[in-house]
Amino acid sequence: MASVMVTNDVIDIRFTGWERVWTGRDQLALPLTAVRRVDLEEHPLRLARGARRGYAVSGFAKIGVWGVFGGPRQLVAARRAEPGVHLVLDRSAGGAEFDEVVLSSPAAPGLVATIKSALAARR
Repeated sequence: MASVMVTNDVIDIRFTGWERVWTGRDQLALPLTAVRRVDLEEHPLRLARGARRGYAVSGFAKIGVWGVFGGPRQLVAARRAEPGVHLVLDRSAGGAEFDEVVLSSPAAPGLVATIKSALAARR
């Protein structure tokens, strides 16, 4: 499961073992200025849509990049029975590579609250 740390200016996401293989990266650093919206999702698996480059076991896990040929480009690391964090990004701000990031984590409610607080402090 990916670990997420929020500092004053950056959301730092670090991927583990198999997540690295399927996402094609060890980490992703997102500037807070690129975040347009953050939501808590009860069923993050449902958010991944479109063509993919990654791992998917229906109803269990989705890890990789979705929206490869069109639609919103999503970086996904989601599992069944865990709440998720859904970040909607502004790709033009901070040179973001993705339109959305979807992560599942037992700590999702706290992460969403932390990110919302950090965003509010910047405004």
